[in-house]
Amino acid sequence: MIKLGVNIDHVATIRQARQTTEPDPVWAAAMAELGGADQITVHLREDRRHIQDRDVRVLRDTVNVKMNLECACEPTMLDLAVKTLPDQVCLVPEKREEVTTEGGLDIVANRDRVDRAIKQLQDAGIFVSLFIDPDQSQIELSAKLGADAVELHTGTYANAKTSDERAAQLQILETAAAVVGSTKMQLHAGHGLTYTNVVPVAQIEGMLELNIGHSIVSRSVFVGMQEAVREMKRLCNL
Repeated sequence: MIKLGVNIDHVATIRQARQTTEPDPVWAAAMAELGGADQITVHLREDRRHIQDRDVRVLRDTVNVKMNLECACEPTMLDLAVKTLPDQVCLVPEKREEVTTEGGLDIVANRDRVDRAIKQLQDAGIFVSLFIDPDQSQIELSAKLGADAVELHTGTYANAKTSDERAAQLQILETAAAVVGSTKMQLHAGHGLTYTNVVPVAQIEGMLELNIGHSIVSRSVFVGMQEAVREMKRLCNL
């Protein structure tokens, strides 16, 4: 059974567009849970463009399924994670100028920072995942540093323009998944996954968790959050 993490960032994006109090991502999380979400995922960015510190704190008190906090290896964010104690933290890269996360965290280039972040979070009892590109060297170093899981970046697969390109990117993901399977780490994936492209990724051997946000929030505008989550979860477990 694939676990579905529902990322509710873009509910907060709509709220922040008017700097008001609605729609509240906390309400979205509750509706996602009613739809069958196994996990609620939020990405706290340095510029607070969508999710706010208040959201993290309130969600920690109200979410009944797992809570997954995505954040960069920045001291203030790591300190907030240790204070709020989400069930899982996924360490991600961050560039303020990007619209959305454009690639995986480069563990090789940021080894010391990532190593310190993993230790700080695990010392607090938090399960740690690393959001990385499907690259063998990144996976092997993630395992060496003691990460509990890796989340493979599926953006290149999702953005493929032709069926041949998509098949090639799926093969890269499958190869990376096999490398993860040779370690003790859990296999997760996410980024750019939609109702039309999720099934092949969900069916990769060893896949345990998918984190999906924009497509679900977009669908929820038309069918409601509960139904949008139900539809995605069905696809993840065909």
